[in-house]
Amino acid sequence: MTSPRVTLDDLGAWLIKGNAEKTDLAARFAADPTVTGWCVRPGYRIRLMRVGQPVVFWASGSRGRLPYGVWGLGRVAGEPQPGEPGGSWTLPLDLTVLDEPLRVRRDVLRADPRLAGAEVFRQPQAANPSYLTVAQFAAVREYLPD
Repeated sequence: MTSPRVTLDDLGAWLIKGNAEKTDLAARFAADPTVTGWCVRPGYRIRLMRVGQPVVFWASGSRGRLPYGVWGLGRVAGEPQPGEPGGSWTLPLDLTVLDEPLRVRRDVLRADPRLAGAEVFRQPQAANPSYLTVAQFAAVREYLPD
């Protein structure tokens, strides 16, 4: 049996992805940049989630249409809530999507060697939640406003 990849000792932040090919994220966040919840898949990772842990919002999709990458930052606001049997759960969040000029583009982050091993680059199609290690989150924070 293999051990889980994510541990509380090396968790820097949860990374929640939104696919702009499936949802008009730009319009949604232009109308309201507040995110109070997002879908996550059940599994061992949601059992590691604690109120107050940092969360990064990652917008994904066709790289040519929008400046995808880190669009927001916030915190876990509550325990993950189960959905329909066999379906996604909802992670309560206190997260704000940044104004467009403050978002960090995927290509900028991809070029940073400290982020080469980030799960979002290794397994971009993996279900939510993804994660950043302590070192990876520290690197991402350097690109974000205070």
